[in-house]
Amino acid sequence: MAEQAEVKDTLDAGTKPKRGMGAVGWIVLVAVLAVAGFGGMKLWSWLQSYEETDDAQIDGDIYSVTSRIGGSLKAVYVQDNQQVKAGQLLAELDPADYQLAVAQATATLNEARTQVAAVRPNVSITSTSTDTAVSSYQADIAGALAQVAAAQAQAAAAQRDYESILAQIRQAEADQVKTQADLARYKQLVAKDEISKLQYDQVEASAKSMSAMTDSRKASAEAAARNVEAAARNVEAAQAKLRQAQMHEVEAKQNRPQQILLQNALVHVREATSSKEQTMLDQAQLNLSYTKIFAPVDGIIGRKNAEPGQQVSPGQQLMADVAISNLWVTANFKETQLKKMRPKQRVTIHVDAFDQDFEGLVESVAGASGAKFSLLPPENATGNYVKVVQRVPVRIRLKEGQDAEHRLRPGMSAEPKVWIE
Repeated sequence: MAEQAEVKDTLDAGTKPKRGMGAVGWIVLVAVLAVAGFGGMKLWSWLQSYEETDDAQIDGDIYSVTSRIGGSLKAVYVQDNQQVKAGQLLAELDPADYQLAVAQATATLNEARTQVAAVRPNVSITSTSTDTAVSSYQADIAGALAQVAAAQAQAAAAQRDYESILAQIRQAEADQVKTQADLARYKQLVAKDEISKLQYDQVEASAKSMSAMTDSRKASAEAAARNVEAAARNVEAAQAKLRQAQMHEVEAKQNRPQQILLQNALVHVREATSSKEQTMLDQAQLNLSYTKIFAPVDGIIGRKNAEPGQQVSPGQQLMADVAISNLWVTANFKETQLKKMRPKQRVTIHVDAFDQDFEGLVESVAGASGAKFSLLPPENATGNYVKVVQRVPVRIRLKEGQDAEHRLRPGMSAEPKVWIE
C-alpha cells in the first residue's frame, strides 16, 4: 500500500503544471538576444563595407628591348634577373658599317656645302654684271646718239655744199652763155676789123676759161652729190647702231630679273641638296647611336635571348625590362561588386607570396569587361545572350612606400579588399 501511495504521488507530481521562469531568466534571455542582434548587425555592416576578390594579380609595365637597326651583336652586358638602371648599356652592335655610313654622309654633305658656297656669289656677280651691261648699253646709246647727230650734221653740211655748188654751176652756166654770146658778137666785129684781134682773143680766152670753170663746177657738184649720199648712209648706219644699242638695253633690263632669279633658284637647289645631305648625315648618326642599346627604365632584365655574334634584325626583341618601381594591381571584380566602387577608395591588398598586406587606392575601372578585351570575344550567333556575371578589371594603385624594397613582381597573386563604406 505504501508503494502504491508513492507511485500515485509521483504520477500526481508529473501532471502538475510547471512554474514559469523568473524575472532574472527573462532579463538574461533578452540581454543575450540583444547582444546577438547587435553583433549580427555589426557583422552584417562590416561584411557590407568592402568588396574583395581573389581574381587579381600584381601588374606592371614590361618594356620590350629591341634593336632599331640590323647588325651583328658585338657584346651583351646583362644577364637574366639582373637589376638595371635607366640608360644603362645593355648590348652593343658592331658599329663599323654605320661609322662608314657617317663618314660617307659627312663627305657628301661637305661637297654639297661647297657647291652652295660656289654658286652663292653668282647672285651678286650676276646682279653686278647685268647692271654693268645696262650701263654699257646706255653708254652705247649715248654714243650712238652723238654719232647720229654728227652724221646728220655732216649730211646737212654736205647738202649745203652741194646746193652751193649747184648755185655756182647755175651762175657759171649763165656767165658762160653771156661769154659765148660776147664771143659770137666779137667774132663778127673782128671779121669786120671793127675790133682788134687782141680783144677778140681775150674774149675767146675768157669764154674758154668760163667753160672750163663750168665743167669744174659740175665735177665738184658730182663729188658733193656723192658726199651727200655718203653722209646719208652714215646717218642710216648711226641710226641702226642706235637702234641696236636701244634693243640691247631693253633686252638687258628685261633679262636682268630672270638672270638673278635663275641664280637664286640655283642657290636654293644647292641649299636643298645640302639640307637633304644633312638629313642623311643625321640619319646615319642616329643609326650609329642605335648600335648601343640602353635600358629604357629602372627594372629587372628577363626573357633575354641575345648573345654576342648573333645577327639581329630591326624590331627584333632581345630582352625585356620589367619596371618594378611602377606596379599596380589588376583585380577582376564581378560586375555586381561595382555598385559602390569609386576611384580613390582605400584598398587592402593581401599578397600570397609574402603573406603580407599592402595599402592601395582604387585608380580606375576598365572601359569594358575582360571578355570584351579577349582575343575572341564571346558572341552568340542566334542573338540570344545567356546572362552570365561578367568580370570587369579594376586598376588599384599601391600607395607610395608600400614596396620600398621592390619585392613585388608582376604576375604575383593578390587578394584586394576595397573598402566601399
